[in-house]
Amino acid sequence: MMFVVNVAWFFLSHRLPLARAAMLQGFRVHLVSDLEDESEACEVQRAGIMFHRCHIARSGLNPLSEIHTLRELGRILQRIRPDIVHDVTPKPVIYGTRVARALGIRGIVNAISGFGHVYGPHARRPILRRLLDRAYAGAFRPQNVRIIVQNAADHAEVLRLCPAAGARIRLIPGSGVDLSEFQPSPEPAGTPTVLLPARLLREKGISEFATAAAELRRAGLTARFVLAGRLDPANRAAFSAREITDLTAATGVQWLGDCRDMPRCLSGANVVCLPTYYREGVPKVLLEACAAGRAVVTTDIPGCRDIVRANENGLLVPPRDPAALAAAIRRLLEDPLLRARMGKAGRARAEREFGIEAVVHSHLELYRELIAGAAGV
Repeated sequence: MMFVVNVAWFFLSHRLPLARAAMLQGFRVHLVSDLEDESEACEVQRAGIMFHRCHIARSGLNPLSEIHTLRELGRILQRIRPDIVHDVTPKPVIYGTRVARALGIRGIVNAISGFGHVYGPHARRPILRRLLDRAYAGAFRPQNVRIIVQNAADHAEVLRLCPAAGARIRLIPGSGVDLSEFQPSPEPAGTPTVLLPARLLREKGISEFATAAAELRRAGLTARFVLAGRLDPANRAAFSAREITDLTAATGVQWLGDCRDMPRCLSGANVVCLPTYYREGVPKVLLEACAAGRAVVTTDIPGCRDIVRANENGLLVPPRDPAALAAAIRRLLEDPLLRARMGKAGRARAEREFGIEAVVHSHLELYRELIAGAAGV
C-alpha cells in the first residue's frame, strides 16, 4: 500500500502508527511526499517504509508546478503499482485519486483531515471554492474509493459534494492518541500556565490568544501564556519568526519553539488553549490534551466541538473573539476544581473514544474491505 501526503513531517506526526500496524499485518508500505528536512526521509526509512519524494506544493496553483506534480506522482505509482493508495490532505486526495484511477489501482482511501480555509466561514474565494467542489466530487465518486472524515460537519460536506458517496464514507475521529504515552499528571505548582500548542499559523488563533493574554494581564491576572509550535514558512498563513518575536514582545506571551515532547509540554500546563478558526478535521493536540487530563478552551467550530463538549471537558468560545477567549481562560484559571473535573472528563472520553488502537483497527478493516472487494470483482 502507498500513502500520498503533501509533506513527510505530517505523515510522521499523524499516520506513522497506522503504517506500522499495516506492516505488522503483512502490508509493504510506501510513502510519497515532499520534505521540509532530509531527516524526515531518514525517519520514514528507519521505520521500514519505502520513501519516494514528490514535490507537492501545499498552497498555490501554479499550472506548471501542478502538472509536474501529477506527472511525477504518475511515474511513481506506475512503477510501484500498489494495491491500495491512501491519500491524505487536499492535493493528494484530488491528484492521487486521478492518477490511481488512470492506472487501475484496486482500492483508494481518501482521508479528509478538514476542508481548510477555502471552506471556512470567512472564505472569500468563491471561484476557487467552486473548482474545489468539482475536484472533490470527482475524487469521491468512484466505487472503489472510501472516504474517511473526522467530524460530523465534514461528513455532511462530503455528502453535499457527492451524494452518491454516502455508503462509502467512514467517520473516524482523528488520528487517535496513545493513551500510554499521554497520561494524566498533577498540575504544576506555582504560577499557572496557559498553553497554546500549534503550528504558528494565523488561522490557529495565535493573534487572538496573544490579545487575550495581554487583556488578562492588564486586568491583573497572574499567569504564564505560552506558545509551543513550529514555524511553517511553506504555508501561506504562517507567521514569520520576526512577527512572532514582535508579537511576544508586545504581549508578554512566551514562545518555546517547536515542542518535540508533547507529553512533557502538556504536563507543564494548567490549561490548554486552541482558538483556531481553521476548518479543522480533528486537531490532534485536542486528543492529546484530553488524554493528558487537561481542561481545554477552544473554538465552537467543526472538529473542535466534536472533541470538547462545552462545560464537560472544556469551554467553547466563538472564533476570532479575544474577549470571549479571555473570559473563558479567566474562568478556568480561577477555578482549579473546575479544571480538575474537566481534565478527568477529558481523560475518560479519550479512553472511551480516541485510543490509537481503535483508530488503527478501523483503518485496517477498511483496507481489508477494499482488497476483498477487488478480489471479488
